[in-house]
Amino acid sequence: MSERINARLSQPLADFVGRMVGDDGLYETPSEYVRDLIRRDMERREIPFLQDAILAGYRDLAAGRAFESTGDFKADMALLDQNEANGWR
Repeated sequence: MSERINARLSQPLADFVGRMVGDDGLYETPSEYVRDLIRRDMERREIPFLQDAILAGYRDLAAGRAFESTGDFKADMALLDQNEANGWR
């Protein structure tokens, strides 16, 4: 399902969008350009979260809080819960 969004642009913004689309631009339509801007913003905002998650994983490895996966997600989560309950002993 898609959602329609209408936005008013000042003339300088509209002119810029006009240069970004069409035969001489990077995008075929203004909608394509706006979707790409939103996707890029989403990715940019997710980077700090991903970096924090990766750093937490490295810290777990350095502290010995790691185990070999069984290949079964539910079993691995149960093992993780068990290890955390036992203080990773």
